[in-house]
Amino acid sequence: MLLVWVEFVFCALLVLFFGTKLSRYGHIIAEKTGLSGLWVGLLLLAIVTSLPEIITGVSAVTMVGGLQGANLAVGNIFGSNALNLFIIALLDILYRPMPLLSMAGRGHSFPAVLGILLIAFAGGSVLLSTEVWEGALGWVSIYSFVLIIIYLWGTRRVFQSEGREQQLEATELHYENISPRRTYMGFAIAALGIIGAGTWLALIGDEIAASTGWGASFVGSLFLAVTTSLPELVVCITALRIGAMDMAIADVLGSNMFNIGIGVFCCDIFYHSGSIFSAASSSHVFTAAIVTLMTLIIIAGLTFRTRRKTPLRLSWYAVALIVVYLGGVYGIFTAPWG
Repeated sequence: MLLVWVEFVFCALLVLFFGTKLSRYGHIIAEKTGLSGLWVGLLLLAIVTSLPEIITGVSAVTMVGGLQGANLAVGNIFGSNALNLFIIALLDILYRPMPLLSMAGRGHSFPAVLGILLIAFAGGSVLLSTEVWEGALGWVSIYSFVLIIIYLWGTRRVFQSEGREQQLEATELHYENISPRRTYMGFAIAALGIIGAGTWLALIGDEIAASTGWGASFVGSLFLAVTTSLPELVVCITALRIGAMDMAIADVLGSNMFNIGIGVFCCDIFYHSGSIFSAASSSHVFTAAIVTLMTLIIIAGLTFRTRRKTPLRLSWYAVALIVVYLGGVYGIFTAPWG
């Protein structure tokens, strides 16, 4: 057991190293291409940092299988979305001058709304599959196809909207001495590193979680979610430190979109026992509700741009996110579901 924890720490250090490089090269790409931080975070960083969640989910349904595998996969994805939003609160704590979301671009509101639409539909699909209609086409649920359509449509709308609003402005260049070839090569290497280390970390987390004896829903929603969300945490903190605030927020929101729109679809394809929604525990509906509530808090923070923090140097929405997340974790842990 000690060897597993040593591997866990080593993987975490690899994620820290490659995540730092990924954020830096993402920032350089934004400068050299003229793309906004929202574009880079929502498309490039979000996809890269979300792959460990998806690979872990697919591994759960193929290697563990049955109801336990389905619950580990769905719990991991839903729980990772909640933890990703919790990262916003951590970023707000680290950003001392003023509330984080007050400085963010207004373009983040639509990805947040899209995230609510995706998680609400996914959570509702669990109820529909068990109470109304499984909706299976072969072994894949029709609800999964709806999710991927919503994701692709919403992503296209985000990029169209951002493209119309983006202005070509003369900005101060910080990376003139770094060639485009070196930039893209560095980003690719960092991306492969974060995917490999993040996936290995998730598999180690799966092994540790299996030895605890906790329910599959709780293990997936908390422990695996923490391990697979570590790449997002490292990338976002690094992005904040180098001044790429919009890129950090977009990574969180984009990861949540990608997890549900693409991740659930992939897990459903590899779950050959039927619709993954019909196999999922009702506890995941509770997790989906927590994610929805936390996303609404983010939208409120983006809408009502307060200029000061509380005396504890926390924004009001950071306090709300922490309370809702910790309350949700407690609810999942103590509720009578597996």
